[in-house]
Amino acid sequence: MKEDFLITIRGRIEQNGDSDSIELMTRGGFVRRNGSYFITYQETEATGYVGCTTTVKVEGSQRVSMLRFGPAASQLIIEKGRRHVCHYETGHGALDLGIAADEIEADLTPQGGSVDFSYTLDVDTAMMSRNFVNITVRPVI
Repeated sequence: MKEDFLITIRGRIEQNGDSDSIELMTRGGFVRRNGSYFITYQETEATGYVGCTTTVKVEGSQRVSMLRFGPAASQLIIEKGRRHVCHYETGHGALDLGIAADEIEADLTPQGGSVDFSYTLDVDTAMMSRNFVNITVRPVI
């Protein structure tokens, strides 16, 4: 994979009245294929998923899929108007999570851009958290 793009991921989790934020900046790949954009990067010790590769597939402003490959494989599908039950490997065990999109806004071109999305996570329909994600992609100069 050519790592010729700078990827910045900002996330915020709201849970039980508390809020926690994280920011990750890394190099990775970015390509448009069959009308969708694919953002790919290697996980690091900072994320706790060393040895994994994550791909974020953005299908316009309707659907975002977050796919992690490797020792802690996971798949999260965030789609407007649908609740998906997805398998999520934590590294300490697996969970089946319900995911429902609040918002998805994509402003991507082959040169980069950004995608913002928010979603709720639930276990057995009991809400766990509300999550907000912003991913920006720009060419490495």
